[in-house]
Amino acid sequence: MTATEQHVSGGPPRGDSATTASGTAGDPGATPVRRLARVTGVVQGVGYRPFVYKAALAHGLTGWVLNDPEGVLTEVTGPLVAVEAFLAELTDQAPPQARVTGVHVEELPVPADPSAEFVIRTSVHTGSKDTIVPADGHVCADCLAELRDPADRRYRYPFINCTNCGPRYSIVQALPYDRAQTTMADFTMCAACAGEYGDPLDRRYHAQPNACPDCGPRLLSADASGNTLRGEEALKAAVTALQAGRIVAVKSVGGFHLAVDARDEAAVRGLRAGKRRDSKPFAVMSRDLETAAGFAEIGPAEAELLLSSSRPIVLARKKPGGLPEAIAPRNPNIGVMLPSAPQHHLLLAEEGLDTLVMTSGNISGYPIAYRNEDALEQLFAIADLVLYNDRDIETRVDDSLVRCSAHPELDGPLVSFLRRARGYAPYPVEVDVELAPMVAFGAELKTTVALSRGTRVYLSQHIGDLKNDETWESHQQTARHLAALHELTPRNAAVDLHPQFRATRLALKEEGAEYDRVVQVQHHHAHMASCMAENRLTGPTLGVVFDGAGYGPDGTTWGGEFLLGDYREAQRVAHLRTVPLLGGDRAVKEPVRTGFALALDALGEPEAAVTAFPVLGRWDEQQLHVFATMARRGVNAPHASSMGRLFDGVAALLDVTTHAEYEAQGPIELEGLLARDLSMTAPEQRYRFALDTTTTAVEIDPRPVVRALARDLAEGVDRAEISRRFHSGVVDMVVERSLAVRETHGADAFEQVVLSGGVFLNEFLLVNCLVELRRAGFRAYCQQQVPTNDGGIALGQIMVAHARLTASDEEPRG
Repeated sequence: MTATEQHVSGGPPRGDSATTASGTAGDPGATPVRRLARVTGVVQGVGYRPFVYKAALAHGLTGWVLNDPEGVLTEVTGPLVAVEAFLAELTDQAPPQARVTGVHVEELPVPADPSAEFVIRTSVHTGSKDTIVPADGHVCADCLAELRDPADRRYRYPFINCTNCGPRYSIVQALPYDRAQTTMADFTMCAACAGEYGDPLDRRYHAQPNACPDCGPRLLSADASGNTLRGEEALKAAVTALQAGRIVAVKSVGGFHLAVDARDEAAVRGLRAGKRRDSKPFAVMSRDLETAAGFAEIGPAEAELLLSSSRPIVLARKKPGGLPEAIAPRNPNIGVMLPSAPQHHLLLAEEGLDTLVMTSGNISGYPIAYRNEDALEQLFAIADLVLYNDRDIETRVDDSLVRCSAHPELDGPLVSFLRRARGYAPYPVEVDVELAPMVAFGAELKTTVALSRGTRVYLSQHIGDLKNDETWESHQQTARHLAALHELTPRNAAVDLHPQFRATRLALKEEGAEYDRVVQVQHHHAHMASCMAENRLTGPTLGVVFDGAGYGPDGTTWGGEFLLGDYREAQRVAHLRTVPLLGGDRAVKEPVRTGFALALDALGEPEAAVTAFPVLGRWDEQQLHVFATMARRGVNAPHASSMGRLFDGVAALLDVTTHAEYEAQGPIELEGLLARDLSMTAPEQRYRFALDTTTTAVEIDPRPVVRALARDLAEGVDRAEISRRFHSGVVDMVVERSLAVRETHGADAFEQVVLSGGVFLNEFLLVNCLVELRRAGFRAYCQQQVPTNDGGIALGQIMVAHARLTASDEEPRG
């Protein structure tokens, strides 16, 4: 045994075959066997080796276990029954943070002189790095109890953790996941912590962030004048500031939050003013589930997510009279999360601070701050105090955002990601195709990056909109970090078709040098392929892809698409009629412009549009004339077949949202009128689209819908009912067009329909399309592992690029 192995004696003494815990002489179950087991998945940094160690001792087995770049490798020798029970437990009894994706067992000959011990061997650092980086996890119950126990040496220690909880992805620098390869490397453990770290029977055995007040990170605070406090004094300063209605920047697991007392409306409004964010909802963090249930409807599915180790923000329905309306104005939902780090528990335990607004700690349009120096330089523009620490964050990771939907005809709660980050990234998506190493750079907005190898696509955390150099650098840094973690050197790249996207231009410039080949993937085809991939679909598929904008192969802007095909190719078989975007991108921020364009197209003259939709009367005649001229002549008014813009326009014409502060504000507030009631309106009241079948791809015409809006407004129909009629009409259109495409292309053309694109973040639309398509005989699928918006694009880019490169390699060359 080497000096680096750790052990206690286990199993029967050598030569004793008379009696074991599993059988007696003559019993086949007592026959000694030897097995080598390779365990893959999330099995490092989650207490898996000590779990294996304890299981082996419990079953009286001898052998060893170690970490290597592929995961965990263990060899055991002992009675057959005991070995089989042990192997079953590798999956069935794995630690809470573990995610076992496979256990490969190999039979080995039993040695003549087997070991009498089970040992934990030193990690192996060579070989292909196939292990999965564990995500950051919430404080476990054992650590939480210690945090609150005055007799414990870690009482009120803000960085308490063990192998079952604590930071992982945000601090890891390289694999295998060992302390020397994390941002904890600079903290030398004291004797007590080192003893825990080295004891296989201790729950802090090889807990890489293990520390205590004597040897670990410390809490710090600073005000705008540069005054600094440490430890409990720093925490007390933050509590006092929050109780006084001030804004505190709080360093969390993956970056900084901006926090205020959520029950103090003046403080909430002050934060809005500082963030220059008048309408976009804030998320809140509550002390516990009971507190959250006081202002939000928390069902079993929401509770399970809130209490999970991932600790995402969960969109829950507001309860009347709960928190100030200023937290999420004109929205039936509120984003709720529970504490995800020890310092959160300490803050929220204080009197009067049971719920805090916790929004991203950044200057508007920029990524969240995660380095201390950046927070201290930038966040005093908003915050009165910065609460930080000296444990560095290696990788910036935002909060994840999810929603649970329910419908009697769904098998169970439907969980959708609006943002996939902390607690879930960088867990891979498993696909049914063997993929070569490749990098995909995602979209321009809400972007993520992805890297592939084997049957895994490693999808990064949410990065953001590539509007500035800081976010772009984060995008590139994330791609490099993921590649380095898994020792991937992708020789090919996948990018969006849009020629002006920054990532597209960079990759094409490096084709032939950094990359052998760069594959440009049409935006909506990538959406479709992303949904197919996570549902492990192959073969002919109809993709219903609705979003705001994506560059089409014809050079125009697409966004309301029906695509028929597979991973390699997809044919546009139907699309929404185009609408001119008056002023280009300004129409996105001022959706009333799109509303006017829709009304003008449907009603013919500006005067008729203003008469039908009074909101348009806020413009004077000259402005109306200018906009009408732009629309008719196509001057600074590019056309888009966008479902997102249709929702924008309808929201504006109903005077729900005429000017958008944040992306999709109009569609979100239009859906908000439905108050999360997913009931379809009566069939005869649903708005009907027209069709133009003279074009190559059928054109879906919304002009009858706009005229129906005008009629119902004139008759005084409630806006919430108008919204329901509109939403129900879109659902009908999706089902009718899917049936028509199948009929046109033959009954055997396809059976599966996938729904993707940012518009399908609309809960009413998503759930009812799934239900109605299935009623119509289709196998309908949506996205639940990755976001349906542009956060899932990179996965689809990988799949399309792989299919095309594989087909290209297989084609005979002259």
